[in-house]
Amino acid sequence: MKHTILLKTALHFLAFTAIQTADVVGQSASKPEPAKSTSRDDANWLREKGTLIFHDAFEREEDGNLARAIGNGWNSATANRVPEIKMADLDEGILKIASATQKAGHAAHIHHEAGFTDGGAIVRFRFPGLNRNESLQLGFVDRQTKGIHAGHLCYAKLTQNNATLMDWKTGVMNLKIRKQRQNYRDRKEPIPTDLDTFLKTKQITENWKADNSWHDLVLVTEGDEMRLSLDDKLIARHRSPGFAHPMKRWFSFLIPSTVWVDDVKIWKVK
Repeated sequence: MKHTILLKTALHFLAFTAIQTADVVGQSASKPEPAKSTSRDDANWLREKGTLIFHDAFEREEDGNLARAIGNGWNSATANRVPEIKMADLDEGILKIASATQKAGHAAHIHHEAGFTDGGAIVRFRFPGLNRNESLQLGFVDRQTKGIHAGHLCYAKLTQNNATLMDWKTGVMNLKIRKQRQNYRDRKEPIPTDLDTFLKTKQITENWKADNSWHDLVLVTEGDEMRLSLDDKLIARHRSPGFAHPMKRWFSFLIPSTVWVDDVKIWKVK
């Protein structure tokens, strides 16, 4: 029995060491960096340094319930799963998203072509207060890159109490790490401390209190840094290698409940 335990421990150490040194991870873990300033104007950075590559004010009507019903180049990875349910409604210039998460088996995933290395999005949004625990997740995807589940690169997530920045490319959506985590989940065992500690370096969470007002959100990537601002105030910033992915092909919303969106602009700086 003692030899068996020692062997399992050794195998686990070797497996995790291989993940840490894999090309897709590429760098040693470091502690999350807290937001150093609340005055950074990333909206102005996008306007001065970037090119506006997409804008939508949603001044039209949707065309049915399916993947391309929103129009203007938007697509959905989930709408066709439940074609009888309208998850996106264009109403007086507002995109009203109501996810059929349980029936679709996935949060509403709505995306548009982007195409930049450095750049970002400016989004005017609101939690309408129609459901408890409304949240908004938005970020960038590249499904042409292998080794990442569904191409998920990096996201910001706003809940009722927090704002989180997440590097999924070299974190939880890296296929090797995802498989290892799933093995422990299948066995209903806790994730090993070293793996859990490593994954915590891939994200940062800051306090933010949600309400039902309209907010102007700016999400940008510049090199290996992602920054999130709300109403001209820097809320969170974090450095991680996945943020430097060379091609953010899609801008994506992941919405498990209800969110209203009034305006979206996508900017390319590099």
